Amino acid sequence: MARVLSYREALNEALKQEMRRDPMIVSFGEDVGIWGGGFKVTKGLTDEFGAERNFDSPISENAVAGGAVGMAITGLRPVVDLQFADCCLVAMDEIYNRAAKWRYMHGGNFKVPVVFRGPMGVIGGAGAEHSQCPESIFMHCPGIKIAIPATPYDAKGLMITAIRDDNPVLFLEHKMLYDMKGEVTEESYEIPFGKAIVRREGTDITLVTWSMMVKTSLEAAEQAAKSDVSVEVIDPRTLNPLDKESILASLRKTGRLIVVHEAAKTSGAGAELSAIVAEDALYDLKAPIRRVCAKDIPIPQSGYLEPFCIPQVADVLVAIHDVMAV
Repeated sequence: MARVLSYREALNEALKQEMRRDPMIVSFGEDVGIWGGGFKVTKGLTDEFGAERNFDSPISENAVAGGAVGMAITGLRPVVDLQFADCCLVAMDEIYNRAAKWRYMHGGNFKVPVVFRGPMGVIGGAGAEHSQCPESIFMHCPGIKIAIPATPYDAKGLMITAIRDDNPVLFLEHKMLYDMKGEVTEESYEIPFGKAIVRREGTDITLVTWSMMVKTSLEAAEQAAKSDVSVEVIDPRTLNPLDKESILASLRKTGRLIVVHEAAKTSGAGAELSAIVAEDALYDLKAPIRRVCAKDIPIPQSGYLEPFCIPQVADVLVAIHDVMAV
């Protein structure tokens, strides 16, 4: 049965259902205990499961990530909240060099089933150190999976899949999506990694986007339709594994590609998608690929300046006009 839940509530329900199912799952991180997490995703977990299974950590992301790796290789299934995705960079050695690589380096003698939760993105005046979208950094890291849900339904299903995976998962939750509401199935369900979803069907342009930019892109596609331009919006849902086949199939139908993401443009995930198309579908293109991304500057502290740095509906519409004009 489906009910309407917020993105935050969907994640909370996924955690509770999985912790009831498997006593080896633990949740910990900065302020996740009685406080319920910086964004209240872990609210009520300590009440139900006790402080042994949902507990606060020191404000040391490197220690949190390292502890999670130790727990994972010795039989637990930790879900850790780093409070801000930017803080993954503080724990880079443990995530990038330990969690992602140790199963390979030790001949598969143990598993590393850990989920690193990273609230990401612009939220209004959080500043350059707490507003970043780091997905492209970890796309360059073999061994770690990247889930990046855009809806409450996907948030729950992808979280359950992430917890059950025997490999490390970076789970990126956009802070501006926590209050977003949508229908979510009450029963437990998994959404497979590496399977994109078509958010809007179209025939003229393939637009690939994820997280908060799905909403922005759908609004742009709706406006473009008023000018008889049909935009197909594809949400990969996971960036590693990436559903290349669905993206290429759409591109071969439309002949035009736009990639929209909130992270900075240079060396962003859009560059990798552009390279994939250049390698595998170059001659299917009717127009040059366009990337609509954040500017290559640190996110400003001022909430008034933020919209000038990250993609807006108008920016996506300009890209739509440009590729249709070729």
